Amino acid sequence: MYHALGYSSILVMQATMTFEHKDIQAGMTTIKEALQTCQRCGSNTRRFPTRSASDLCPVCPQVQETKLGGGVHLHNICCVLQEFGLSQLQEGAGSHSLRSILCVLTLLFYHTYICLILGTGDGNLLEAEALLQPYIERFPRALVKFQECISAQQQWRQIHHLCYWELMWCHSFQQQWRDAYRYADLLCRESRWSKAIYVYQKAAILSMMSEEELKTTGENVVELFRQVEGLKQRLAGKSIPTEKFAIRKSRRYSSATPVKLVIPALEMMYVWNGFTIVGKRADTTESLLITIERAEEQLRNDPNPSEFHPDDQCLVQMLKGLCLKHLGRLLQAELCFTQVLSSEKRIRYDHYLIPFTLYELGLLYKQQGDCVKAMRFIEDAK
Repeated sequence: MYHALGYSSILVMQATMTFEHKDIQAGMTTIKEALQTCQRCGSNTRRFPTRSASDLCPVCPQVQETKLGGGVHLHNICCVLQEFGLSQLQEGAGSHSLRSILCVLTLLFYHTYICLILGTGDGNLLEAEALLQPYIERFPRALVKFQECISAQQQWRQIHHLCYWELMWCHSFQQQWRDAYRYADLLCRESRWSKAIYVYQKAAILSMMSEEELKTTGENVVELFRQVEGLKQRLAGKSIPTEKFAIRKSRRYSSATPVKLVIPALEMMYVWNGFTIVGKRADTTESLLITIERAEEQLRNDPNPSEFHPDDQCLVQMLKGLCLKHLGRLLQAELCFTQVLSSEKRIRYDHYLIPFTLYELGLLYKQQGDCVKAMRFIEDAK
């Protein structure tokens, strides 16, 4: 019975990583077989006198089958998980079994992505951090552990891709652009999840390098940005929001005279909520602030500003304000945010900056204890 449960869990994980039809079918078949095994064992009172089938196999069939069909019917997951599923996953996450890590991963995905992207709630970052804390304590050296995970096996390349993604961001947070590029390049060549995002991310990282360092890679940044739009895809008939963002930004390179993006890797860092992570370390945040202020100076001294100049200035001010906020320099951060808002009519393309700046300013006022003002700005951001 436990072998059946463990084996079905592994195939479920494989199916959710690959979304290959054969893997989904294999996962569904083994789940049904595992459930039948649980039912047989649960009804055998001589062997398991105090345990029912639901005790032995707590996750209901609807949750498991819906999970496997997640690539097409992701919204169904939310409907099931919100009630019975969430409680079962929380119970599983607190255990010390083979399934606990799967429960933790599913809950993290729910609290940090599904609730926000699919609009089923506001997410629960406190719960997500509580789920992660035991693993942070057990695995403090994340970079080493990711490397060990990559070298541990070669069959499930999708696990490698998860590690590549995390390693890319670990190095990006530290502005180790050469190392970040290495993992972005691996994702471009190996992963099929979103070629548009991977290529854009790779080009954005290369844009942060010096001209000399860029030459050593042999890459053509302009050509990479021009590839992005042709790589877009749809999932269940819907565009991927981050792909749409990357495509729109990369269009600055489509003309005969491309207009360079300003600190694009840091902009994507914000898009993927990276500043919240970086903000926990003052030294890393200070380093990012230096890079942002350098970009600010270059924009200020630009002798031939392009039509994108106001947008670029507002982006730099918003990111600067974020760094200052995380460093506790709240008045300076407020000035940066208000400067963005006062430039609203000058923004021509990056209109997303206004609602996001309103939101960040609302969080700043909340941090200062002015909840009334915070609520007003956050409501305006909607």
